[in-house]
Amino acid sequence: MRSATRITVSTFGTIAAIAGIEHGIGEVLQGDVAPPGMVFESWAGSELFQILAGEPAMTLVPNLLASGILTILVSLIVLVWAIWFVERKYGGLVLIGLSIALLLVGGGFGPPLLGMILGAAATRIGRPLAWWRAHLPPLWVRFLAALWPWGLGAALVAWFFLFPGSIILDSFANLGTLDTVVYFDMVAAFVLLLLTLFTSFARDIEHSRAPAGEPELRVA
Repeated sequence: MRSATRITVSTFGTIAAIAGIEHGIGEVLQGDVAPPGMVFESWAGSELFQILAGEPAMTLVPNLLASGILTILVSLIVLVWAIWFVERKYGGLVLIGLSIALLLVGGGFGPPLLGMILGAAATRIGRPLAWWRAHLPPLWVRFLAALWPWGLGAALVAWFFLFPGSIILDSFANLGTLDTVVYFDMVAAFVLLLLTLFTSFARDIEHSRAPAGEPELRVA
């Protein structure tokens, strides 16, 4: 069985990359102009992204077209790395470095933060997780391991509601209080991600303890 931590990191690394590409597209569409400041809106003036405050971002690049192109390129590298190379020896540290680069070229704030959290978790892929083994009783390990797929599903729902779900809902329903819902969903998305990573560690510990040839868990 593939590492639960590896699956979680690759899944949400893909989401971070797609969100970064979306920021880059908004910047490219603004054209060959200078940003109004270091912090700006990736989708300035777009009613579609108004519910997300125009997708704030920052950049050290003094040109939005160049910033957008670099954001898309770095996001594509994040995508490839998260799917195929993140479990390598320094895979997690590279993902953290790519996420910092994404932050500095215009990839927004959420995608880089997501990438850095995932990069930190990726440094534990294939490791013995000795601290977790020492501090988690076996009963808790089995319980948390069984929760992993449910946590993964809940986190995915929260992230997909954030984008593109909130934009689609706002376009059709035009709810005046939806911005408050989006704020709480953003917090929930990161909390659920952290819980999913925590349970993925337990899942990997449980898998390593399972007898050869037998499933480590029986989860409906």
